[in-house]
Amino acid sequence: MKRHAMDVIVTCDEGYLGPLRTMLYSLRASNQGAQVRIWLLHKGISLPALEELERFCSVLGLAIEPVTVDRALLDGAKCSERYPQEMYYRLLAPSIIKAPIERALYLDPDILVINPLDDLFEIDLHGNAFAAASHLDAVHPATALNKARLSTSSDYFNTGVILFDIARARKSICVDELFSYVKAHEQVMLFPDQDLFNSLFGADTLRVPDEIWNYDARKYPDNIIRTWGTATLDWVMEHTAILHFCGKDKPWAPGYRGQFASLYKHYDVLAQRVLK
Repeated sequence: MKRHAMDVIVTCDEGYLGPLRTMLYSLRASNQGAQVRIWLLHKGISLPALEELERFCSVLGLAIEPVTVDRALLDGAKCSERYPQEMYYRLLAPSIIKAPIERALYLDPDILVINPLDDLFEIDLHGNAFAAASHLDAVHPATALNKARLSTSSDYFNTGVILFDIARARKSICVDELFSYVKAHEQVMLFPDQDLFNSLFGADTLRVPDEIWNYDARKYPDNIIRTWGTATLDWVMEHTAILHFCGKDKPWAPGYRGQFASLYKHYDVLAQRVLK
């Protein structure tokens, strides 16, 4: 039976509200008619900014639930410029969100949703608490390096898109274990939030195809070669659901020249018109 509601988790500070609005616009445009509820986890976005975001979501027909994360929850956490509080939010989300929901999808703000998400929400998790995609194949040199570095045997998952089985995740995620792991392993953690997720929960994660559910926008040329020319722009627009602008080079920044620059600008401009 198809779900009639999508619970989507996002986390950001006030400086990322522009990209967040663009992502939310694309989410609604690609999931017309779906009941979507946005859970915004934050530590202190100003009231005027939240009210503007709520008006934006109201126009789009998205329900939004801003949740200010209790800083006391992070008392035992290692926090710094490299380890900001927000890095813990996506993993703590199942405990922070008290509503009786079955599944929720975490999405980074630097994403476009360009096709429906129904099939991801309905996927059989085969008893796993999470589903995510890996941007590294089995023979990539970094795959073996990550397994040795983190002492893991599972794939190395990108944490920009995570599907949660909320009940299972609540049982799996221990706050003290998260904080203790970071303190004990900070010397080997290159990508703090991803390393934390992969080390503790990689074995409890179902791998989903990255070309559908977490397409790394930087890798378009690589994918053309890897698929013998079949993964064209037309293929991406028809099959890919989640387009992820990974890395430091972002499509809203001046001078961005990535393959999907025009597509991002299209959604960005439409998002900016919503409240005009």
